Amino acid sequence: MRSRHVECLFAVALLVAGVGCGPVEDVGADTASVMATAEQELGSANGLSFNGLSFNGMSRNGLSFNGLSFNGLSTAGLSSSQFGTWFQSNPALADMVMRYVVRCAVPAGEVRGYTDPRNGRAYAWFGLLGLAPDWAHGQKATTAEQQVVSACLAAHTNKRGITMAISVLGENSRGQPIPYSGAELAAFSEHEACFFGNLFTGEGVYVGSDQGLLSGRKSSLRECALSPGPLQMEDNCPPMVPVGNCELHCDLRLLSPYYGSCYRNGIRYKALTTRMLASDVYQCGDGRCQVTESCGLGVGYRDCLLDCGLCTL
Repeated sequence: MRSRHVECLFAVALLVAGVGCGPVEDVGADTASVMATAEQELGSANGLSFNGLSFNGMSRNGLSFNGLSFNGLSTAGLSSSQFGTWFQSNPALADMVMRYVVRCAVPAGEVRGYTDPRNGRAYAWFGLLGLAPDWAHGQKATTAEQQVVSACLAAHTNKRGITMAISVLGENSRGQPIPYSGAELAAFSEHEACFFGNLFTGEGVYVGSDQGLLSGRKSSLRECALSPGPLQMEDNCPPMVPVGNCELHCDLRLLSPYYGSCYRNGIRYKALTTRMLASDVYQCGDGRCQVTESCGLGVGYRDCLLDCGLCTL
């Protein structure tokens, strides 16, 4: 997917805040070097800053992987026996979850790492959005941090595990907005979804549509958030629960392009809002058979003759 990243980024001509000279905690030099190179591919050099730009790709089983209640994303927290037991129970899945936990919670320019004492393997995870500053620096996650990190993890979940760019809008646990610009909103012009909930407490995690259902000709890799049909997300992306239109459950922040809070079962949650590149919403008839489309005799994404041709035995 490396070329896909580069194509997306050059298409919108952006610069992401890269991995800088911030603190590095418990990271092997070789691992950090490799990961830094990979993360720096997220940017080009035209001088625009899209602060909320991220890449989704966390598989949905990551949302069900218990254990997010460990104390603090600091050297001490990640060296604790509690974290080690959680991580070692499924290293591959834990590595993926931590990649997005750190991306959501920790500021850009900082790295968190863990070395598995059983085999000496070092892992490194890079911060980006900085949504949970207290938890990121060793304290127990507050309720606001639990909520916004849960929303962020849900926003980065992708049923197919295929990576694509998204714009993440909202506020951190202290009410400070994720910086955005008119250029970011113009590039990521497709309104997508709102996310909220609390994975730390078992209250669940929820997704609402910020544009309504796609027409039958349209489809998207972001099926957990942008569904082509009624309630299809219930089958596609558990434990995420679809709630319908965002505006029915959430408060739009005044003079801002995002929802500040959403409500479920009488609980007010901090929320995040996502936007997409218009080119990442596919349409039967655009001349390309996308991974979300199928062959057939029709013009819908499930039977797109124009793009995918006739089905053969």
